Amino acid sequence: MIDREDMMELTRRMTLSRTSMTRIAGGYMDADGEIDGTFNTNFLKLSPREKEKNLAIAKAIPYARTNEQLREAFFSEGQTGPGSMRQLLMAIKDCGLKNDALMEMFYELAGVRYPEKEPYAVLVFHDRYDVPVKAKDKERLGESEEVYEYLICAFCPLAGEYEPGSPKWGFLFPAFSKRSGDWNRVNLFSAVPESADNKWLLELLGCCR
Repeated sequence: MIDREDMMELTRRMTLSRTSMTRIAGGYMDADGEIDGTFNTNFLKLSPREKEKNLAIAKAIPYARTNEQLREAFFSEGQTGPGSMRQLLMAIKDCGLKNDALMEMFYELAGVRYPEKEPYAVLVFHDRYDVPVKAKDKERLGESEEVYEYLICAFCPLAGEYEPGSPKWGFLFPAFSKRSGDWNRVNLFSAVPESADNKWLLELLGCCR
Protein backbone atom coordinates (compact mmCIF):
# COMPACT_ATOMS: atom_id res chain seq x y z
CA MET A 1 0.00 0.00 0.00
CA ILE A 2 1.15 3.55 -0.74
CA ASP A 3 1.43 5.92 2.22
CA ARG A 4 -0.35 9.17 1.38
CA GLU A 5 2.12 11.18 3.46
CA ASP A 6 5.03 9.96 1.30
CA MET A 7 3.26 11.35 -1.75
CA MET A 8 2.44 14.63 0.00
CA GLU A 9 6.11 15.03 0.88
CA LEU A 10 6.94 14.96 -2.82
CA THR A 11 4.09 17.13 -4.07
CA ARG A 12 4.62 19.89 -1.50
CA ARG A 13 7.85 20.66 -3.35
CA MET A 14 6.24 20.89 -6.80
CA THR A 15 5.79 24.66 -6.83
CA LEU A 16 7.64 27.41 -8.70
CA SER A 17 9.50 28.46 -5.55
CA ARG A 18 10.43 25.01 -4.24
CA THR A 19 10.86 22.74 -7.25
CA SER A 20 14.16 20.96 -7.85
CA MET A 21 13.17 19.43 -11.21
CA THR A 22 16.28 19.23 -13.35
CA ARG A 23 14.96 18.29 -16.78
CA ILE A 24 11.90 17.51 -18.88
CA ALA A 25 11.76 15.48 -22.08
CA GLY A 26 8.86 14.43 -24.21
CA GLY A 27 7.63 12.77 -27.33
CA TYR A 28 4.55 13.76 -29.34
CA MET A 29 2.90 10.64 -30.71
CA ASP A 30 0.43 10.33 -33.57
CA ALA A 31 -2.69 8.16 -33.53
CA ASP A 32 -0.68 5.21 -34.87
CA GLY A 33 1.85 5.36 -32.04
CA GLU A 34 4.62 6.85 -34.16
CA ILE A 35 6.83 9.68 -32.94
CA ASP A 36 5.72 13.00 -34.43
CA GLY A 37 8.28 15.18 -32.63
CA THR A 38 10.40 15.33 -29.50
CA PHE A 39 11.93 17.85 -27.11
CA ASN A 40 14.45 17.69 -24.28
CA THR A 41 15.35 20.70 -22.13
CA ASN A 42 16.66 21.93 -18.80
CA PHE A 43 13.63 22.56 -16.59
CA LEU A 44 15.09 25.81 -15.26
CA LYS A 45 15.19 27.26 -18.78
CA LEU A 46 11.41 27.10 -19.13
CA SER A 47 9.40 30.29 -18.70
CA PRO A 48 7.50 30.63 -15.40
CA ARG A 49 4.25 29.86 -17.26
CA GLU A 50 5.71 26.71 -18.83
CA LYS A 51 7.19 25.61 -15.49
CA GLU A 52 3.85 26.02 -13.76
CA LYS A 53 1.97 24.15 -16.49
CA ASN A 54 4.41 21.24 -16.50
CA LEU A 55 4.63 21.06 -12.71
CA ALA A 56 0.85 20.66 -12.65
CA ILE A 57 1.15 17.69 -15.01
CA ALA A 58 3.97 16.09 -12.99
CA LYS A 59 2.20 16.71 -9.68
CA ALA A 60 -0.99 15.03 -10.90
CA ILE A 61 0.72 11.63 -10.70
CA PRO A 62 1.80 11.47 -7.01
CA TYR A 63 -1.08 13.72 -5.90
CA ALA A 64 -3.71 11.33 -7.28
CA ARG A 65 -6.04 9.42 -4.98
CA THR A 66 -3.72 7.06 -3.14
CA ASN A 67 -4.38 3.33 -3.62
CA GLU A 68 -7.17 4.16 -6.07
CA GLN A 69 -5.82 6.24 -8.98
CA LEU A 70 -2.24 5.68 -7.77
CA ARG A 71 -1.34 2.10 -6.95
CA GLU A 72 1.79 0.15 -6.18
CA ALA A 73 3.21 -2.44 -8.58
CA PHE A 74 6.22 -4.75 -8.50
CA PHE A 75 8.62 -5.60 -11.27
CA SER A 76 7.91 -9.17 -12.30
CA GLU A 77 10.45 -11.94 -11.86
CA GLY A 78 12.79 -11.88 -14.82
CA GLN A 79 11.85 -8.27 -15.69
CA THR A 80 14.77 -6.54 -13.95
CA GLY A 81 17.81 -7.74 -15.89
CA PRO A 82 19.46 -6.80 -19.19
CA GLY A 83 16.97 -5.71 -21.83
CA SER A 84 14.19 -5.08 -19.31
CA MET A 85 12.15 -1.90 -18.99
CA ARG A 86 13.50 -1.47 -15.46
CA GLN A 87 17.04 -1.42 -16.86
CA LEU A 88 16.01 1.17 -19.46
CA LEU A 89 14.38 3.38 -16.82
CA MET A 90 17.47 3.10 -14.61
CA ALA A 91 19.63 4.21 -17.55
CA ILE A 92 17.29 7.13 -18.30
CA LYS A 93 17.40 8.17 -14.64
CA ASP A 94 21.18 7.84 -14.41
CA CYS A 95 21.74 10.13 -17.42
CA GLY A 96 19.16 12.63 -16.18
CA LEU A 97 17.16 12.34 -19.46
CA LYS A 98 20.14 13.64 -21.46
CA ASN A 99 20.45 10.63 -23.78
CA ASP A 100 18.02 11.22 -26.66
CA ALA A 101 18.49 7.68 -28.01
CA LEU A 102 17.28 6.19 -24.72
CA MET A 103 14.34 8.58 -24.61
CA GLU A 104 13.23 7.72 -28.16
CA MET A 105 13.54 4.00 -27.37
CA PHE A 106 11.15 4.52 -24.46
CA TYR A 107 8.67 6.52 -26.59
CA GLU A 108 8.69 3.82 -29.28
CA LEU A 109 8.09 1.02 -26.78
CA ALA A 110 5.24 2.99 -25.24
CA GLY A 111 3.77 3.65 -28.69
CA VAL A 112 3.49 -0.09 -29.35
CA ARG A 113 1.46 -0.63 -26.17
CA TYR A 114 -0.61 2.57 -25.92
CA PRO A 115 -4.25 1.37 -26.05
CA GLU A 116 -6.08 4.18 -27.83
CA LYS A 117 -5.96 5.59 -31.35
CA GLU A 118 -5.38 9.23 -30.45
CA PRO A 119 -2.53 11.76 -30.61
CA TYR A 120 -0.85 12.09 -27.23
CA ALA A 121 2.29 13.27 -25.47
CA VAL A 122 4.68 11.24 -23.35
CA LEU A 123 6.29 13.59 -20.80
CA VAL A 124 9.17 12.49 -18.58
CA PHE A 125 10.44 14.55 -15.64
CA HIS A 126 13.69 14.06 -13.73
CA ASP A 127 14.17 15.24 -10.16
CA ARG A 128 16.53 14.82 -7.21
CA TYR A 129 15.08 15.20 -3.74
CA ASP A 130 17.52 15.65 -0.86
CA VAL A 131 15.44 13.77 1.73
CA PRO A 132 15.89 15.41 5.15
CA VAL A 133 16.20 13.45 8.36
CA LYS A 134 13.15 13.81 10.58
CA ALA A 135 12.82 13.20 14.30
CA LYS A 136 10.11 10.94 15.74
CA ASP A 137 7.83 13.97 16.09
CA LYS A 138 8.34 14.55 12.33
CA GLU A 139 10.22 17.79 12.90
CA ARG A 140 12.94 18.33 10.30
CA LEU A 141 16.46 17.92 11.70
CA GLY A 142 18.15 19.54 8.72
CA GLU A 143 20.79 17.11 7.48
CA SER A 144 20.15 14.87 4.48
CA GLU A 145 19.17 11.23 4.86
CA GLU A 146 19.51 10.29 1.19
CA VAL A 147 19.07 11.69 -2.29
CA TYR A 148 15.96 10.25 -3.93
CA GLU A 149 16.52 10.51 -7.68
CA TYR A 150 13.40 9.69 -9.65
CA LEU A 151 11.34 9.93 -12.82
CA ILE A 152 7.73 10.92 -13.31
CA CYS A 153 6.16 9.88 -16.60
CA ALA A 154 2.80 11.22 -17.79
CA PHE A 155 0.80 10.07 -20.82
CA CYS A 156 -1.40 13.00 -21.85
CA PRO A 157 -3.91 13.13 -24.72
CA LEU A 158 -3.37 16.33 -26.68
CA ALA A 159 -5.71 19.22 -25.90
CA GLY A 160 -4.50 21.12 -28.99
CA GLU A 161 -1.59 21.03 -31.42
CA TYR A 162 1.41 19.94 -29.33
CA GLU A 163 -0.53 20.92 -26.19
CA PRO A 164 -0.69 18.12 -23.57
CA GLY A 165 -3.91 17.86 -21.58
CA SER A 166 -4.35 16.26 -18.18
CA PRO A 167 -2.53 12.94 -17.64
CA LYS A 168 -4.53 9.84 -18.41
CA TRP A 169 -1.87 7.39 -17.27
CA GLY A 170 1.58 7.66 -15.75
CA PHE A 171 4.03 6.37 -13.19
CA LEU A 172 6.58 7.31 -10.54
CA PHE A 173 9.87 5.38 -10.69
CA PRO A 174 11.28 4.20 -8.41
CA ALA A 175 8.43 4.03 -5.90
CA PHE A 176 8.80 6.36 -2.91
CA SER A 177 8.12 4.32 0.22
CA LYS A 178 8.92 5.11 3.85
CA ARG A 179 10.70 8.26 2.61
CA SER A 180 13.10 6.24 0.46
CA GLY A 181 13.36 4.94 -3.09
CA ASP A 182 12.35 1.33 -3.74
CA TRP A 183 13.95 0.21 -7.00
CA ASN A 184 11.88 -2.96 -7.23
CA ARG A 185 8.56 -1.12 -7.23
CA VAL A 186 6.80 1.54 -9.25
CA ASN A 187 3.74 3.67 -8.49
CA LEU A 188 1.25 3.48 -11.38
CA PHE A 189 -1.30 6.20 -12.14
CA SER A 190 -4.59 5.87 -13.96
CA ALA A 191 -7.08 8.73 -14.07
CA VAL A 192 -9.91 6.17 -14.24
CA PRO A 193 -9.17 3.45 -11.63
CA GLU A 194 -9.71 -0.16 -12.65
CA SER A 195 -10.67 0.67 -16.23
CA ALA A 196 -10.39 -2.15 -18.77
CA ASP A 197 -7.38 -0.64 -20.55
CA ASN A 198 -5.15 -0.18 -17.48
CA LYS A 199 -3.24 -3.41 -18.09
CA TRP A 200 -1.20 -1.93 -20.94
CA LEU A 201 0.97 0.04 -18.50
CA LEU A 202 1.72 -3.06 -16.42
CA GLU A 203 2.68 -4.88 -19.63
CA LEU A 204 4.86 -1.98 -20.82
CA LEU A 205 6.82 -1.87 -17.56
CA GLY A 206 6.93 -5.61 -16.95
CA CYS A 207 5.10 -5.21 -13.63
CA CYS A 208 2.43 -6.98 -11.62
CA ARG A 209 0.34 -6.06 -8.58
